[in-house]
Amino acid sequence: MMRSVTLVLTVVTVSKAFPNFHINNVGDSGGDEIGGVMEYLRGFGETLYKQPNNEVGDMVKAWVPSKGLSNPEELGTYVEGDILFPESHTSRNGLRAVSARWPNGRVPYVISGSFSKSDLATINAAIAEYHQQTCVRFVPRTAESDYLVFKNGQTGCWSSVGRVGGAQEINLQSPGCLVQKGTVMHEMMHALGFLHEQSRWERDNFVDINYQNIMPGRENNFIKAEKSTTDDMGVEYDYGSVMHYSATAFSANGQPTIVPKSANAALGQRESVSHKDVQKIRRMYQCKKAKARDTIKNGTKFLEPTY
Repeated sequence: MMRSVTLVLTVVTVSKAFPNFHINNVGDSGGDEIGGVMEYLRGFGETLYKQPNNEVGDMVKAWVPSKGLSNPEELGTYVEGDILFPESHTSRNGLRAVSARWPNGRVPYVISGSFSKSDLATINAAIAEYHQQTCVRFVPRTAESDYLVFKNGQTGCWSSVGRVGGAQEINLQSPGCLVQKGTVMHEMMHALGFLHEQSRWERDNFVDINYQNIMPGRENNFIKAEKSTTDDMGVEYDYGSVMHYSATAFSANGQPTIVPKSANAALGQRESVSHKDVQKIRRMYQCKKAKARDTIKNGTKFLEPTY
């Protein structure tokens, strides 16, 4: 049984050894804009600013998980399928869509919507994975002015990119957007400040785009960024990124829209963040490994964070 709730989510304890990280100071609440992100996104013009769309929700509702087919966030009519800055949203200083890092990697959040226990467990697992792999910390909101709101509107899977100011929505329509933990992590990684992997300036060295197979009107979803305005954090192109489109994203005929140049490379996995995704997050948020101490709880020895 599902019910409408507004709550914060408690992350379960992960009782196994994992790397421990602390974060350098990456700026206070007044700045630290992510270079190139908004310059790239502003190229989409007014299409970046929309109201959530119930027609997208209908498509996600009809989506059936199947290996080799598109992911639910690739069904959207928003920018690149799932990037949305709601029309009513303005940043703290009145400017539209300023994308910034979350100060000190600390991301306050609340959960508001009709989520089932299974849905909440998926969100919980995504948060725990970020905590395990990076120094970013999703923390229950107290009185912070900038924070994430996990919602469950019938408008598909979508997020803004980076910290944009105020109450910032991540929409995860159930069940489609919550079938795979990686779909949740995908939208959360947008909120941390990351674009889609195949938008990278050098992507043509790694994939071919079959424009003849793309749905009419969706060609803009395959625009690539300019080298001068993007930062790959020194991490190589990643076929396995949780931020990469699937091979048939926005396909008009079921045939591939993206073909990897590396034999047997799989695209569009939504199990979890990849190793290279983790590298990028650690570098953007300047994570440093911290020493850990051995802790014994209930007879089990594991490493406890020392942040």
